[in-house]
Amino acid sequence: MRLLYKPDLEEARKHWQAFWAGEIIDRPCARIVAPSDPAAPVSPPSSLQHPDSDLDEVLQAQDRYLASLYFGGDAIPFFMPNFGPDVYAAFLGAHLDGFSAADGTSWAVPFVQDWKQAVDTLSRPHGYWWESALDFTARARQPATGKFVIAMWDLHSNMDCLAAVRGPQNLCMDLIDCPDEVEAALNVVRSTYRPIYDALYQASGQADTGSTSWLPMYSEGKFNVIQCDFICMISPEAVRRFVLPALEEEAEFLDHCCFHLDGPDALVHLDDILSIKAIDAVQWVPGAGAKRFVEWIDLLKKIQDAGKALHAPVTPDEMKMLHKELRPEKVFYDVAARSRSEADALLDWLTANT
Repeated sequence: MRLLYKPDLEEARKHWQAFWAGEIIDRPCARIVAPSDPAAPVSPPSSLQHPDSDLDEVLQAQDRYLASLYFGGDAIPFFMPNFGPDVYAAFLGAHLDGFSAADGTSWAVPFVQDWKQAVDTLSRPHGYWWESALDFTARARQPATGKFVIAMWDLHSNMDCLAAVRGPQNLCMDLIDCPDEVEAALNVVRSTYRPIYDALYQASGQADTGSTSWLPMYSEGKFNVIQCDFICMISPEAVRRFVLPALEEEAEFLDHCCFHLDGPDALVHLDDILSIKAIDAVQWVPGAGAKRFVEWIDLLKKIQDAGKALHAPVTPDEMKMLHKELRPEKVFYDVAARSRSEADALLDWLTANT
């Protein structure tokens, strides 16, 4: 496979293969992206689309943006179809609203009033949003061919999906009032993950191109971010009953995955998350107002000591600082450089200092 905007793709693929194997070739896996012409930068297009969006215009804007970038190291150019973070709930019957909001996002309108009555609706992808997603993905495939990869959709599955269709506050109360009904509904939703992923994987052509997601990691097999932001609202006991089995199932289905650990309130669950053998990597997001990523060095080392790799979104100077502390075979540096020359110099520095 060749990509216009990544002429050294084969070299990057070797580094990704080593990364997932917990090995190292000559440096850590690193994505270093820079403007090709710093004097004429191109702004990225909106990351949110709607089924009514003009896909040709969307892809042309993405094409112009990707053409303006230098994809250094192991960076892979991609386009991610995106109707918003609650799209998984929409695949199972929710309506999405908010596309005109200034913050450029959408959300699911909760519709579940009774879990027993909702089970049939939640048992399979169907309806307007699902059909639109499949069509949108399939139509993007030809314009992307030879230029960039189509990424997997942002799939907030398991308990995040239940929170979207019921409302987070209501779901918290249901875990107390009718936990067995919640668990039954969750098991139904869990059964939809594989068919939803596989259908989008085939429609996007990732079986041929390799796979990526909103988190710019890459695998020649089936890769995705797995997550459950709802864990911040519930106890470790509830997470062990409801969430861990779902995460284990998703991680075992995928060839490679990275867990999205979102905010300090999620840290109470870290040991349980790290116990899931099939999770390959962790993306730690400190959250607004918290310490910078590089100030969590003890946490980062704990994640690596558990056998997991790290996604490290850092500045060039922070990358050099962390490189002295972290195991190079268990980290993926995600860096924005100011120019192609700076990006190449950073890669040379990593190689010389590994």
